[in-house]
Amino acid sequence: MRWTERPKIAFFSFTSCEGCQLMVLNCEEELKDLALRVDVVNFREAMDLKREDYKVAFIEGSITREEEVEKVKEIRQRAEVVITLGACSTTGGINALKNRFSVDYVTELVYGKNPPNMGLVENIPAMPVDRVVEVDYHLPGCPISKEEFLGFVKALTLGIPPRLPEYPVCNECKMEGNICVFETGRTCMGPVTRGGCRAVCVSFGAICWGCRGTFEYANIDAHRETLKNHGLSEEEITEKFDLYNSFYIHGKGGCTKTTT
Repeated sequence: MRWTERPKIAFFSFTSCEGCQLMVLNCEEELKDLALRVDVVNFREAMDLKREDYKVAFIEGSITREEEVEKVKEIRQRAEVVITLGACSTTGGINALKNRFSVDYVTELVYGKNPPNMGLVENIPAMPVDRVVEVDYHLPGCPISKEEFLGFVKALTLGIPPRLPEYPVCNECKMEGNICVFETGRTCMGPVTRGGCRAVCVSFGAICWGCRGTFEYANIDAHRETLKNHGLSEEEITEKFDLYNSFYIHGKGGCTKTTT
């Protein structure tokens, strides 16, 4: 899409920690250049201004209430381009872990039995945004990579469709000179997780948790076997895959499990 003027962009939050929007603010030195490329008209975490004439909508957070379903539909009607911002809006994220249990069980676990003002509590299975409305582009991560965000914005302003890597985090571990996590006696999700983060977690001594979701050619079965060969039980393997991909494993309706 070609723009005749600076595109007006907006940021919206649903069920999330808003850490991905914080990463946008962490661009700091790049914000000045960003302001020359786009016109930010709605960004609750950063400013009081609130306008509805946006063309591009960045959406953070999964959909967990009926109220959010209606709101995201309204955003889609107004925006020419919709982009998910982070794991929660892209894959359902950690919020979708609750889908493994019944809605009634999760509600009681959090609020107790017969809490006051129970009528104010809304609780539906967590969903990524693209299960409610059409999404043009996904920007994954928990949180997002600010470099990738800036690249997305630059591509959009130039009329170039943003693209995500179709290779695993392992590729970037090698480029960063990291020792493979498996060689240190630990396990990680790097072999099946989409690259683009520059292997930041492994580079700082942690493991890859899989926050960017899987990529198209990921060999899930082979990685499950690898994890098994490194001593993980079937339950532990499922927990690793569930952390950021629970929605796609258990689906929108969750399952009938009612206890931990």
